[in-house]
Amino acid sequence: MIQTPHTIDRRTFIALAGGALVSCAGALTGCSGTQGGSGSAAASKAGSAGSDSSPKVQSTTLFVFDTVVNISAQCSKKVMDEVAGRCTYFENKFSRTVEGSDIWNINNAGGKPVEVAHETAEVIEAAIRYAEESDGLFDITIGAVSSLWDFDNEVKPADEDIQAALPHVDYRTISVDGTTVTLADPQAKLDLGGIAKGYITDDLVALFKKRGVGNASISLGGNVYVMGKSFDGDAWNVGVQDPNGAQDDVLATVKTRNRSLVTSGLYERGFEQDGTFYYHILDPKTGYPAATDLKSASIMTKKSVLGDAYSTILFLLGHDRAMELIESDERFEGGVLVDMDDRATKSDGSTFKILQD
Repeated sequence: MIQTPHTIDRRTFIALAGGALVSCAGALTGCSGTQGGSGSAAASKAGSAGSDSSPKVQSTTLFVFDTVVNISAQCSKKVMDEVAGRCTYFENKFSRTVEGSDIWNINNAGGKPVEVAHETAEVIEAAIRYAEESDGLFDITIGAVSSLWDFDNEVKPADEDIQAALPHVDYRTISVDGTTVTLADPQAKLDLGGIAKGYITDDLVALFKKRGVGNASISLGGNVYVMGKSFDGDAWNVGVQDPNGAQDDVLATVKTRNRSLVTSGLYERGFEQDGTFYYHILDPKTGYPAATDLKSASIMTKKSVLGDAYSTILFLLGHDRAMELIESDERFEGGVLVDMDDRATKSDGSTFKILQD
């Protein structure tokens, strides 16, 4: 059994920066050795960090993108308010359930062209690239099927409804021309759930940099990014959650700066019905939860949008193919896979530390 002292999970990371605790999709802790809590805990009341001239640690906790978001940074309150506003902006552009959002407009346009924000066009273009790279294993037109499932209320759609929706899952029906998006299939539906948080995380990192902020932890429902140093002056210590443990139980850690860690796992959202456990990561080829030998897949990258998409792809690939991809693609800076027998393995050459009995 793998022991765990901190918390993190794909869409519930924990960041512990020099005493400032923030929940995320993984466990983030300051290198001081202090251990983090779990869930949606807000940043602690730690005042200044470093020297007396250092900016105070500002924190914000929001509920957007259908998840708890925790962000902490050494910055002014004005900058943190700007970051919070940016989150709301993206909620109103990327959500498929917010009426009038770009994605809602595309899904309800009946195949007609829709003018969208440049960020929406960018994230859709990125999603198309990852769909091409994975031969459709990652596909944002999964919305035709994902809209049938309700994991919060434990609703499994009828088999015939899934089969009827499957022909409309095909990323090749999407076209982007500048900021105009068209779905060639009027019944196709976009769902950015597998990439939006990564794109937004990278956007917030860019905003912090533009405002001169050097040290920050960003947790968007599992997409964690750590900037610069932790608030006690050390490198950040990021943990990977034990799929069988509580949110504050980790099975691996890595010390890093200016990197993103994203984890996809079958334990994040799901329900049991008639002796079968259904989890939220759907296979675009079948419309059902993916058949895989993994409980979770974690990947560290420079860009969170890449990690967001590929954590899902790795999970769907299964252990052997996923590990081969992690170790062969130079865009990845290490990963941890946990199989169905609770064995945790790290990629060769990575700086992850596996915690075991």
